[in-house]
Amino acid sequence: MDEGALVVREFYDAIEQGIHGPALARFLTPDARTREHPNRLAPEGRTSDRAAMLAASTAGARLLSGQRYDVLWLRRIEDTVVARLTWRGIVAADAGPLRRGHEVTAHIAQFIRVRDGRIAEIETYDCYEP
Repeated sequence: MDEGALVVREFYDAIEQGIHGPALARFLTPDARTREHPNRLAPEGRTSDRAAMLAASTAGARLLSGQRYDVLWLRRIEDTVVARLTWRGIVAADAGPLRRGHEVTAHIAQFIRVRDGRIAEIETYDCYEP
């Protein structure tokens, strides 16, 4: 596995292990951004800077009792790692329409730009199951 794909895999592994917030920052460049295309949880889509990414990781860690990334494949094209994966999260407590113990599943395609051994940009297409 090349360095870029390894960084992405380690990032997913860290999230699965419950690492979030400032502890997750080591994977991201100071100017990191995420662009999330419209989906069930973000109907308008959204763009987040590094601070918002880290805050979202903490919010996700609080909402979920666990999460898993089943990486189907990773391919590096120049400075970008393309990932095809299935994400699963178990809801820790009732929140809006989500009920404790429910498994949320999303089929995801991500384009992750890696710079200097860290993630600089994530463009994500998340397809959540009903």
